[in-house]
Amino acid sequence: MLAWTPDWAISLCVLAFAIFAGLIIHRIVFRILTRLTEHRDLFWRSLVKRTFSPLRLAILTWTISLGATTAPLSDAATALLRHALLLGFIVLLGWTAHIALKIWVIVYLRRFKLDAEDNLLARKHVTQTRIMERVAVGTIIAVTASAALMSFEAVRQYGVSLLASAGVAGIVLGLALQPMLKNLIAGLQLAITQPIRIDDALIVEGEFGNVEEITSTYVVVKLWDWRRLVLPLNYFIEKPFQNWTRESSTLIGTVMVYVDYSIPVAILRQKAEEIVKAAPLWDGQVFNLAVTDLKDRVMEIRILASAANAGKAFDLRCYIREHLIDFIQTDYPHALPRLRIEEPVPLTRAQTMASPARSDTNGRTGPQEEIAT
Repeated sequence: MLAWTPDWAISLCVLAFAIFAGLIIHRIVFRILTRLTEHRDLFWRSLVKRTFSPLRLAILTWTISLGATTAPLSDAATALLRHALLLGFIVLLGWTAHIALKIWVIVYLRRFKLDAEDNLLARKHVTQTRIMERVAVGTIIAVTASAALMSFEAVRQYGVSLLASAGVAGIVLGLALQPMLKNLIAGLQLAITQPIRIDDALIVEGEFGNVEEITSTYVVVKLWDWRRLVLPLNYFIEKPFQNWTRESSTLIGTVMVYVDYSIPVAILRQKAEEIVKAAPLWDGQVFNLAVTDLKDRVMEIRILASAANAGKAFDLRCYIREHLIDFIQTDYPHALPRLRIEEPVPLTRAQTMASPARSDTNGRTGPQEEIAT
């Protein structure tokens, strides 16, 4: 019966049996690996779970390769099938490398908590790891695509150009991707020098916010009112900005108070110190009250108080303002900023005769009036 069966039908049956056998073998092997790693650490358990599909592709590639060897295929069909299996193997290697990288990043970052009170070390490692991860993923994709292209004889030169960044095609591609390459290099600079990190508090473009995400091309800043400001990576290399949590998250908040000259500064300082020490947001490090300027109508007083982070520093400043103005309104209401106009003292006849004459708008002359404000 086989002698009367066409070769293409036998080949289809052999390949179908190879695919079926591959699926059965994959299920058995996956169960064995799951049993072997169920008591191992998180990395191995995650590796087995996440490589379910790549493992199936690897076993199918192997079984189909065995089927192609035994099936009565023509030379052209055999070459085509083997080339497809080669592409599948290349994709399998890149896929596995990507999954292993993802699992390693997840396991590595589990040691660092961004929600901790002092998260400077965590932000440093998370930022470096995320940026390096994206660079590594881009490298894996580029190498996999280059290897796949190099398997085709007609386009092998483009694969070589993409891998080595050489030749005319590489130059044209480099010019076309100049913005992306510029941001990629900026990403490497950010990972090494770290002018910003994940969850850093920034003043950028006149807005206050926290770094929410750093990708391979742009940075997302979550503003205080939950808007998102998206900036390219090279912005943080080329332009100035304020980083409030560069070395530590502790900040000193400033409160400016403008009062009348009649208020006793010593009592105000004592009350301000009581307010700050009673505030749950104060970290107990910095407090100071000083008269920083004397203006024509008011006295400028500056109060400094430190807090654990930018959010607490802002709330502490509001807390000090609310309680201090309540104290001034209650105990020293006359010390609030105001405009005073004093009535002129009547001049005696001798003072009137001695004062120089001045002309009014109608050309008449009379004694000058003294008005104090």
